[in-house]
This record gives sequence, C-alpha cells and structure tokens, in this order.
Amino acid sequence: MTGYPSPGDLRAGNKRLLAQVLTRLETEAHDRETAAFLDNLCLDPKGAVLGLTGPPGVGKSSLTDALIKAYRAEGKRVAVLAIDPSSSVTGGALLGDRTRLKTDPLDDGVFVRSMAARDRLGGLSDQAVAAITVFRAVVDRVIVETVGIGQSEGDLKHAVDTVLLCIQPGSGDSLQFMKAGIMELPDLVAVTKADLGALARRASSDVTGALSLSRMEGQGWKVPVTEVSSHTGAGIAELIAGADAHRVFLEETGLLSRRRRQHVAWFTDMVRTEFGRAGLAMLSGEDWNARAGDTPFGSFLTFAGEISDRLQP
Repeated sequence: MTGYPSPGDLRAGNKRLLAQVLTRLETEAHDRETAAFLDNLCLDPKGAVLGLTGPPGVGKSSLTDALIKAYRAEGKRVAVLAIDPSSSVTGGALLGDRTRLKTDPLDDGVFVRSMAARDRLGGLSDQAVAAITVFRAVVDRVIVETVGIGQSEGDLKHAVDTVLLCIQPGSGDSLQFMKAGIMELPDLVAVTKADLGALARRASSDVTGALSLSRMEGQGWKVPVTEVSSHTGAGIAELIAGADAHRVFLEETGLLSRRRRQHVAWFTDMVRTEFGRAGLAMLSGEDWNARAGDTPFGSFLTFAGEISDRLQP
C-alpha cells in the first residue's frame, strides 16, 4: 500500500484493506501523512461508538459477541476493538479477546482487532484512539471492549459516544463502584447473566439505587439498567435500543461539540504522554485547543515539532 486510501475507498474496501491501514497506523504513527489521514477521518465520522467496560469475568466478550450478531441481523457493519493487557516481554496483547468471539471470517461486515493496552493504565493507547477514528469513519457500529475496570472509564468517555458498564449479579460490584465514583460515568448499565433470575434482579435494583445517588442532576439523560443474557439473548434488543436512544440524545444535544472535546482530549493526552507536565504547561501560550478540535493528530505533530525546535542548540 503506497498511500492511504480515501474515506470512500476505505468504506468500499474489504477487511484486508482495513487491516493494512491499521497496521500502517501502528508502524508510522508519527508520520505527517498518517496525521493528515486521521484528521480527515475526524471530519466525517459515520458510526456510533459503544465502549464496554466492567470487571474481568463479567462477560464483556460474550456480550460483545451477542451485540455483533444482533447488529449484523439488522444489516449493520460492525467493528470491534478488543483491548487486552500487555505482555511485559513483547508488549503485545496478552489474552487475545478476539479468540472468544464467534464471528464468520468470510463476513466482510464484521472486523475484529485486538490491541495491547501498552503502558496506559486505562488501556486506550494512541494506537487505540487511531483505530477508533478509522472504525467510526467506516462502519455503522463500533464496539470498544476495554481491559477492565478502573481508569478505563475516564479514558472511554474521551473516545466513545456511549459508555456501557457491565455488572455481574451477586458480586457486590454496584456498591464498590458507587464508592469509587464510577457510577457517574456510564451512559448505560447492563446486568449480565440475567438467566440467574433473582440474583440478576437484585443486582439491577442495587445498581438503580446506586445511580440515583451518584448520577449528577441536570444532564437530561437517565441511565437505563438492562438485564441481559448473552446465552439466551434476553435483553439484547433492549440494550441496543438504549444505545440507539443515547445516540439520538447526543445528536439532539450537541454530538459534534462532544466529539470536538474528545479530539482536544486526545491531543492533550498525546502531549502529556510524550512531554509530561512540561509539555502541558507549554500549551497555555497559544490556542492549541481550537486547532486540536478539528485536527488533533496534525496539531500534535506541529506542537512536537515546535518543542523539538526549541530544544535545538
């Protein structure tokens, strides 16, 4: 591949082309052509981005598999980014969540990519953000499955449209999340393994109560709690309806401005990662945020170039 494809060619292409683009993004991350390609995709995102998070073992991969099947039944193209813990030896993805997804390799309407969390606590590296940028410009629905609970929810807010928190019945998760303030972050909550019956209903009630105590007022969105079973398919349609309703809510209340804020957050995070507090302090001199809202990747390269020039003897 000599150059990056146009957005139209990328949407019309197959999984092989998409895989080639993602590989090039990882190997030429700080290339000016790569930044221009990503910034161009930022201008015209097509798909809705759903971020799944929750503690290990809650059933995120099984739920992702069920969502893929439901979206494909609706004729929608789906891309999945599965964030895994990093190997301390190779830096690569350790668990390989994609091996647990039962997708048809011949179906060009489904694309799954595993990616290592690398050195990011929340699991969303610069490469992951770049992949999300490509996916949302190509497919109808993007699912981002994070490595687990913790800092990842804050990261997800800056990378996806809708945060889905998964909770397991009988685990006491809702109380622990309420203590940690995590209940302020999700846009949807799924109580998994609904086929457990009374335990799932109890967990749903606990979560609803925790949300009523933790959720900030005045945001205009009431977080729905849905009991789902990936095994039986119960609640999957309701969960998708909730995600679609949240998408409509965002469009009615300023989805474009939210995504501009996300771009600024991506830019700021790249500066922090590369240059630390000193780099962040240098942002105050110019209105970098205004530039980053439209061109986060190119703005970072420009900023990095200016820093390098200052360091020249």
